[in-house]
Amino acid sequence: MGETVIPLADLRYAAPVPAIPAQPIAATGLLADALGRPLRDLRISVTDRCNFRCSYCMPKDVFDRDYVFLPQSSLLSFEEITRLARIFVAHGVQKLRLTGGEPLLRRHLELLIAQLAELRTPDGAPLDITLTTNGSVLAKKAQALAAAGLKRVTVSLDGLDDATFRRMNDVDFPVADVLAGIEAAHAAGLAPIKVNMVVKRGTNEHEIVPMARWFRERFDGRVVLRFIEYMDVGASNGWRMDEVLPSAQVLARLREHWDLEPLDPSASGETAERWRYADGRGEVGLISSVTQAFCRDCNRARLSTEGKLFMCLFATQGHDLRSLLRQGASDADITSALAAVWAGRADRYSELRAAQPADAAAAPGGRRVEMSYIGG
Repeated sequence: MGETVIPLADLRYAAPVPAIPAQPIAATGLLADALGRPLRDLRISVTDRCNFRCSYCMPKDVFDRDYVFLPQSSLLSFEEITRLARIFVAHGVQKLRLTGGEPLLRRHLELLIAQLAELRTPDGAPLDITLTTNGSVLAKKAQALAAAGLKRVTVSLDGLDDATFRRMNDVDFPVADVLAGIEAAHAAGLAPIKVNMVVKRGTNEHEIVPMARWFRERFDGRVVLRFIEYMDVGASNGWRMDEVLPSAQVLARLREHWDLEPLDPSASGETAERWRYADGRGEVGLISSVTQAFCRDCNRARLSTEGKLFMCLFATQGHDLRSLLRQGASDADITSALAAVWAGRADRYSELRAAQPADAAAAPGGRRVEMSYIGG
């Protein structure tokens, strides 16, 4: 027998295989973790590759041409993803978000969306299936994605000024192509569209007001712009607290131009604080993951490209579900194993970080997983 060769990329985030409990645990749709938080949202990374090299996510000096990405054989197949998603749905998941890397780089992604669109919650309701993208190829694919069953899209866009945008994506990609993708998504009925802007002090904060004005006037409330505090995800982006522009300051800048009124969360576990324009022409969101931790309501799990389950965006350890799939575990076994893992979840990184002095918050702890590997 020849030796089994494990690609180096597969060892990057080596993880234990979850134990299958001796006593089966049935899915009831009411699974809660150690802090009483339900499982409602599953984020599925379909590729660890991206065609952008944004400094806060995949900086070019780390993710260069010699960087070893996962080989095709390591990736979960669409059938494996759908099988796991069905088990998660039985445990209470109501929303599936496809992420990356850049998910639209995964070939034939609409076939996976069509499979996921067939799933139903225990009470027979369809799932909320959405996707986060950098928008680079959205104009070409929006119609096919919608036809396959995708409900909504979230587009990452960090500025309208072309020079600023090209500098931030670091591959000289023009902003006009992303805006064309947003228009195509709107025309295809992928709504409501959300646009996420990561605000990095000293880099693109001058784009806050122009972004708000453009989307407000262009789409008249049909696109929700959200401002995200620059986060300390992973270990490759060189994060520093002094580069974070707090959401409170973003809001203050917006209020210099428009009257804004607070809105209630649209759903339990909502990450964004919502504000509506007083004249009724839409809303904006503020995601304060650094200055206002929202761990206590977090109902999200993350599945990496090759089947590792992470309980937190800032996790240092995953759980290898792919091995269960490929070693012949039954659906009942995986259901029980997943229930045991989630029941033991007590992650609350952002709350713990907020309780530390600023210099301690930036200090490295365990090796956190990179955002490009499990999605945002």
